[in-house]
Amino acid sequence: MENNMAFTIPAWVPEGAQRYLAHTETGQSIRDIARSAGCHASTILRQIRRIEMRRDDPLVDAALQSLAQTHFAEPEAKPDVMTTGLSAVTPEEAAAARDERFNREALRILRRLCETGSVLAVAEEMDKAVVVRDSGDGGATRTAVVACEIAQALALKDWIACDNPGRISRYRISTSGRTALSRLVAEAENKARARSEFGMAEAQSPFHAQMAQGQGGEANTNRPKRMRYSVAESPLIALARRRDRDGKPFLDEALVRAGERLREDFELAQIGPQVAQNWDHFLTAGGRGSFGSEAHGGRGSSDARGRVEHALSDLGPGLSDVALRCCCYLEGLELAEKRMGWSARSGKIVLRIALQRLKRHYDMQAERNRMIG
Repeated sequence: MENNMAFTIPAWVPEGAQRYLAHTETGQSIRDIARSAGCHASTILRQIRRIEMRRDDPLVDAALQSLAQTHFAEPEAKPDVMTTGLSAVTPEEAAAARDERFNREALRILRRLCETGSVLAVAEEMDKAVVVRDSGDGGATRTAVVACEIAQALALKDWIACDNPGRISRYRISTSGRTALSRLVAEAENKARARSEFGMAEAQSPFHAQMAQGQGGEANTNRPKRMRYSVAESPLIALARRRDRDGKPFLDEALVRAGERLREDFELAQIGPQVAQNWDHFLTAGGRGSFGSEAHGGRGSSDARGRVEHALSDLGPGLSDVALRCCCYLEGLELAEKRMGWSARSGKIVLRIALQRLKRHYDMQAERNRMIG
């Protein structure tokens, strides 16, 4: 059964959950599972009991129910390949694509949950979960939207945990989730590096290319440059904690929300058959390549790409540059100032102006939508 499960259950499903489902859904005995796994029956028994005890968690319970219905229901006649559009996809290829999507989404959500005061909130009978961050003074800012099946997978893998499940359950990133985040970040960086080595640098994100190659004629050194792909907080959050001379936050919550909205659309725009988009034409110092949504095969993220492109176009040169670098690529202000040739400590002023313009853009979009509605 162990060998058969490898072809039917997604690779992200923990080994203990696979064995639990094999026992509860197919009636396979604990001794048979232990014999197939090459371990003692008591080991399998402890794994099954541990999973059973976790079913009080609503996300874990829903994940197990979904897996049981999808992979252990009565077998039906299924073709050897699945047709999507004009291309034929084998079950193995479809499973690999699902696992790749899960890893991308897990990376996106775990990064958000690492931000100070962030939780993943799930309400009963809702098909979406949200990541919200405590913004102080009793307020909260939504930083990501999560499909419930992704949230269920994160809970089943014990990457997020809830201390008090209820009508609205709040999950925080666990220790194993932080470990998984480090691994996912390393894998993403390795893939970007491999694409660069094989002459596919144009397919990787410009941020990775800039970090690997430098910009503005800077000499490369043998010392590897650290990626900021996994920073716990965006530069906006750090800047929002600063106070001006009057004791007020340098960035108020409305400006932070505008920047976070751009970042959320930017991250959604990366999901699709071609994950890495080329946004370099918005960088005044870059100018490499061009961008067009028609160049990409998938349309699932085209709305998000369009929103990002519209917002950056509205900001114009300079302001779109600092917004893209600090809000989307998560570059620090000092690095952004250096790459754009600005004087020290001028970046935060330009960034605030960019966020004010960005907030006005979103306000105008909302007003236009109300008028159409």
